[in-house]
Amino acid sequence: MTFLGMPTAPRGVGQLRQREPFPDAAASALGDRQLRRNLGHATAVIRAKRAAAVAEVADWAELRAAGAAIKDDVLAHLDRYLVQLEAQVTAQGGTVHWAGDANEANQIVTGLIRATGQTEVVKVKSMATQEIGLNEALADAGITATETDLAELIVQLGHDRPSHILVPAIHRNRSQIRDIFTREMPDAPAGLSDEPADLAAAARAHLRRKFLAATVAISGANFAIAETGTLAVVESEGNGRMCLTLPRTLITVMGIEKILPAWRDLEVFLQLLPRSSTAERMNPYTSMWTGATEGQDFHLVLLATGRTATLADPAGRAALRCIRCSACLNVCPVYERTGGHAYGSVYPGPIGAVLSPQLTGVTDNPDLPFASTLCGACYEVCPVAIDIPSMLVHLRSRVVDDKRAHHHGAAEAAAMRGLAWTMSDSRRWTWALRAGHAGRLFGRRYGRIRRLPGPLAAWTGSRDLPRPPAQTFRDWWARRARDTS
Repeated sequence: MTFLGMPTAPRGVGQLRQREPFPDAAASALGDRQLRRNLGHATAVIRAKRAAAVAEVADWAELRAAGAAIKDDVLAHLDRYLVQLEAQVTAQGGTVHWAGDANEANQIVTGLIRATGQTEVVKVKSMATQEIGLNEALADAGITATETDLAELIVQLGHDRPSHILVPAIHRNRSQIRDIFTREMPDAPAGLSDEPADLAAAARAHLRRKFLAATVAISGANFAIAETGTLAVVESEGNGRMCLTLPRTLITVMGIEKILPAWRDLEVFLQLLPRSSTAERMNPYTSMWTGATEGQDFHLVLLATGRTATLADPAGRAALRCIRCSACLNVCPVYERTGGHAYGSVYPGPIGAVLSPQLTGVTDNPDLPFASTLCGACYEVCPVAIDIPSMLVHLRSRVVDDKRAHHHGAAEAAAMRGLAWTMSDSRRWTWALRAGHAGRLFGRRYGRIRRLPGPLAAWTGSRDLPRPPAQTFRDWWARRARDTS
């Protein structure tokens, strides 16, 4: 297991890095009114349903604490649990492969498929395979992968990218989905309406033919039990069950952090996950298998890319507790207004803002730790109590240290030194505040300053600046003291 010393995720592969700075991508998203309507409606509905589902559980706080403790135990003893999982899967007839990074994982999966002689596979929704860019790697090898999750299918047919962990097509409304099906699905019925039932029926008929023809399937895993070698996939549509049982070869790609120590630990997470993600008391489909079942050829690919680098950071490793429920996205005011594409990573929202920079290194995702108001709503809803706001502050400091180490941000550092000199003297600070009164000229039209001149424009490039008050607090206080003396 030499891969436990592997560095951050490699460049040039996968979907973890920003294509453009977050402020620029967010500005574009804010200008898309249809996107904002779609996101606002969807996240509001999910938030309300989740709150009602969680309120039904009297011991939710205890379950949350238990989930965090179990995950921390896994991270503290990950080497031992990985060896135990491998032994159990192997004993049950499965084959375990160790992938140090995305390139290695893609090579392993591609080789396994080629060995079967097949050129088409079906897939269960998997964040890990999105992360490593598996579909693109398979396409380069002449292998067609069909996504079977309805939302993932919409994204794939629309030549799009996921914008949400749980609902990848949350940025699309039903008329847009109808247009995608009509344009890209060869067997879509004529005159397809945009009624949800009709759209689901069209996708079901399309996918049923894929299921019955496929002999190779690729899945992720929500959980893996080290004690027994059992893997679990939870889902709402039944597509996962079809992929896991019908094909003769099953390949599962799983991040090493998805392990649970013992079978009894699953009880905690099968309560936390559905209520936090789909606002259900339990998932409609919970599929579990141990090794090769019913003559199936089973392969488990354990993915380490970037995770050991994250594990090495005491202030950041708790991000690996994440069970991909997406609750933090649905309460985040930044995500609700910009959507997932602005983050540039397959992991958007608050968890993406801490997880992506750690998996890639902060140099490659320097804007994401700043894509937050630090309001704390993400921490309040996280079912495994990841303190995302504190982690964001920690990563912001790492971004600043990284820029300093690479001699970037010299102008900003000089400005901070000048500000420190000004604030260190009461008289200098008072005069500076009075000089700032001139800023009222820039905010006359909108009541706020939308763009500052010169180098100061960097500040207003991604935020508005409040118009300075007509009177500073210090001047008001001095006047009050004179009037009352």
